[in-house]
Amino acid sequence: MSSSPAADPISALREGDAGQADAALEILSRVFGYDAFRGDQATIIEHVAGGGDAVVLMPTGGGKSLCYQIPALLREGTGVVISPLIALMADQVSALEAVGIRAAYLNSTLDLHEAQAVEQQLLAGELDLLYMAPERLVLPRTQDLLHRARIALFAIDEAHCVSQWGHDFRPDYMGLSVLADAFPQVPRIALTATATETTHRELTERLRMQEAEHFVSSFDRPNIQYRIEPKASPREQLLRLITTEHEGESGIVYCLSRKSVEQTAEALVARGIPALPYHAGLDAAVRQDHQERFLRADGLIIVATIAFGMGIDKPDVRFVAHLDLPKSIEGYYQETGRAGRDGQPSTAWMAYGLGDVVNQRRFIDSGEGDAQFKRNARSHLDAMLALCETVTCRRVQLLRYFGQEMDAEACGNCDTCLSPPKTWDATVAAQKLLSALIRLDRERGQKFGSGQVIEVLRGRENPRSAQSRHEELSVWGIGTELSEKEWRTAIRQLLARGIIEAEGEYGVLVPGPQAGPVLRSETTLELAVDRTPAKQPRSRSGRGVGGASRAAEGLEVAERERFETLRQWRTSVAKEKQIPPYMVFSDATLVAIVQARPATIGQLGGISGVGAKKLAEYGEAVLTAVQESFSGRDQTSSRSR
Repeated sequence: MSSSPAADPISALREGDAGQADAALEILSRVFGYDAFRGDQATIIEHVAGGGDAVVLMPTGGGKSLCYQIPALLREGTGVVISPLIALMADQVSALEAVGIRAAYLNSTLDLHEAQAVEQQLLAGELDLLYMAPERLVLPRTQDLLHRARIALFAIDEAHCVSQWGHDFRPDYMGLSVLADAFPQVPRIALTATATETTHRELTERLRMQEAEHFVSSFDRPNIQYRIEPKASPREQLLRLITTEHEGESGIVYCLSRKSVEQTAEALVARGIPALPYHAGLDAAVRQDHQERFLRADGLIIVATIAFGMGIDKPDVRFVAHLDLPKSIEGYYQETGRAGRDGQPSTAWMAYGLGDVVNQRRFIDSGEGDAQFKRNARSHLDAMLALCETVTCRRVQLLRYFGQEMDAEACGNCDTCLSPPKTWDATVAAQKLLSALIRLDRERGQKFGSGQVIEVLRGRENPRSAQSRHEELSVWGIGTELSEKEWRTAIRQLLARGIIEAEGEYGVLVPGPQAGPVLRSETTLELAVDRTPAKQPRSRSGRGVGGASRAAEGLEVAERERFETLRQWRTSVAKEKQIPPYMVFSDATLVAIVQARPATIGQLGGISGVGAKKLAEYGEAVLTAVQESFSGRDQTSSRSR
């Protein structure tokens, strides 16, 4: 679509006398509806709009997209966004069009005539932003097309995909280094939310952006409450999380296998909770339908493998749950980062058990890849296990993994801060376990998984013990002071610390690289007492969060009712327009409207998230909804423009 300069505020700003910084702020306000930039956004935008290259590390929900969208609007030409997210490009374009930005995408979902129409828009200068996948960008035909167009910038989203040290390597990203030679005068900005120092270094080298300015923001998402609890009956634990804290709210549940995805989705539906499965084994049309329904609905839960989620731009996901252990902290951080992108209180919850550790190690050992690849995978998993088993603040450990130190030693918004775990001196218990592993191997030539080892330690007879005369071993029955559950809890933590390891297809236990100091009593070993899941966590304010939307947690009771009224209005508008509700207004904006009680169009326009186009489109309807939510309070007479 095109528009005349007089009708297009962006064109007017380009042609006006305002300085670049003022123009950027004006676009932020008039187009996106925000009053001020956050963190490094303003500096990044000024740098890229001025023609500089940038590498940007910023947490999910931190506002990365504005760092290339606004420079693309400020510069002459079209901003080209390279993204791996073909399934989401249509929604990303719709969201931009909703605020008046001329956007399109080129991907395999378009037929020949549709693709040609987009190409003509590009060549005619009628697009502000154009999305495409890396596979398309590196084609000679695409590069010829781009050379004939005026390109404002290249934005490489999810840039960690270029790194083989990262958790989501995409070989197609390797070809993006061609941009340095093919378009030397066009600024490039590479962005990611998940990069360790190693990944950061590698993506910089592979994209040939050594001369770029680097902007590394805090990885902290203080609105997310991180919780990890022992796995008992994981689906019942998940059900408790949803019904006591997030009833009627959108969420994502991650499972390791397709079978578990299907069964979990069915279990939720059977309990009256709307849920849909998503995994690579489903027909592509079914996956697309489920994804679109999730994006467009309030209160729907998607149960998925990790095939789902990268680039999901749904701001009101109130919880992300893991029923199985992620392979790495990078993957865990990216997946949990899909909660609370609007900055409102949200939950990252995981149920984790001994079987998860054994299964993940078995997948690594039996999987494809050379020795170096497997060492990298084990290193990623070890860091993930350490996060699960920490007895100190989870957020501190999470951020430290990404090279960031917190000012405080505790965040006050994770389970280990809200309910500090008790610890016990497990040195002797660990020595008994290691002795049992050594004796079984030396005297019987046997290695077992945790189940049989615990039977030996507790002196419990079974056919396997009887056949091998385990009762004759000196370690038989030396661990009766711990219950079977307590031994499993200890073994899980010892695996995480490298004191023991699980080997081979059957996950047999053997002494690990850190066993020596424990056996020689050179160190004291503190382990956490098995943590029983709390019935309901406490928020930082000390108020329970069950029974109400966490997005409305800071509102009074009457204000929460008005918030729900506005959500219902938003849902009806979204259904009528066939767009996701968040494209009307986010939860954060609805909360701000409830708190501000706008009585005029002018007052409504001053609320964060209400841009010029949305104000013109929804302003009167919002004021009517606000009026109705205040039980007939007459505000009509005070409206003015």
